[in-house]
Amino acid sequence: MEQEKQQAGKADRLTRRQFMHDSAITAAGLAAGLGAVGSQSIYADENISKTRSYNPDMEYRRLGKTNIWISAVCLGGHWKRVDKMLPGIFKTKAWLSVDLDDPEFKKNRRDVVTRCIEHGINYIDACTKEEVLAYAEALKGRRDAMFLGFSWYQEEMRKENYRTTKALLGTLDKGMREAKLDYVDLWRITMYEQSGQHTSAEVDQMMGALEEARKQGKARFTGLSSHDRPHIKWMIDTYPSVLQVVVTPYTTNSKVLPEDSLFDAIKKHDVGFFGIKPFAGTSLFKGDSSPGSPEAEEDDRLARMAIRYILCNPAITAPIPGMINTHQVDNVVKAVKERRELDAAEAEKLKKATDEAWARLPAHYQWLKDWEYV
Repeated sequence: MEQEKQQAGKADRLTRRQFMHDSAITAAGLAAGLGAVGSQSIYADENISKTRSYNPDMEYRRLGKTNIWISAVCLGGHWKRVDKMLPGIFKTKAWLSVDLDDPEFKKNRRDVVTRCIEHGINYIDACTKEEVLAYAEALKGRRDAMFLGFSWYQEEMRKENYRTTKALLGTLDKGMREAKLDYVDLWRITMYEQSGQHTSAEVDQMMGALEEARKQGKARFTGLSSHDRPHIKWMIDTYPSVLQVVVTPYTTNSKVLPEDSLFDAIKKHDVGFFGIKPFAGTSLFKGDSSPGSPEAEEDDRLARMAIRYILCNPAITAPIPGMINTHQVDNVVKAVKERRELDAAEAEKLKKATDEAWARLPAHYQWLKDWEYV
């Protein structure tokens, strides 16, 4: 038993040798001149296969100036409909009320993560305390199989007491300690959805925390989550050396602005981009994700078309849908393998479904309508 614990602990830790290896690959990518989003080179051809959980059947995209290679679809931290797999698992109506110690929930998350790894999906985006704890547990013994995005939003920028460099670094330390993590791959601090509400001084403190975490080796890469397009653009332009990744909405109704798009700044400063809410918070679907739902086949088809549509934008690294079972993992992987461009009939079908989704968006998701042009 003691030997097993030692082996698991060894597997969970990023050794200095591995850290130096990854850093060398990053430096090599910079030296190779990978300045533009989506650019390829001899370096890329040689090193994509070295990324975590590489699978030759999966497509990989470069995560901006981090120079790591990320699967074209990833795992979002949310499990909003997991109660359809595990009835009664929520203590309240809120999906974050799940019992993290429930054996069936643990098995569900580990099974989903395992299927992701098998397919070559290599990034998990965890933005809440509960998600960090759940996915750190699901990755136990195989920490180096996936990149982990970390945010402990309950004690980050949305709370007044956590808007200083010192307080934010304290949150990172606390989260890593509670989740038994020796490092995080990406610390992507969660800001107000309309992050322009933060003062410039508060943003400067946040950037100081991100920069210090990277210097200390606790966070390999740094970024933020916000839903405020103009403010994200301003932060990218103002802090280009700190902001390596942004996490922000991109749906089946999103389009690139003809001029002055957020993507102009993303391309200019070589920033990685994870798209949240690819299915408009499940509003795209007619069914409720229950196994055997009569709408399941049609909803699977809509999910694949949504992923294909989003991946047509080369500036996007990957959409990050939440998934509640291994079938949903298989389905989004199938989307990556399908023909990328939608034909006329598919485009019309997706537009109709999107219009219907917009009509039934719940009150707390009405803001998604502001993301038609990015």
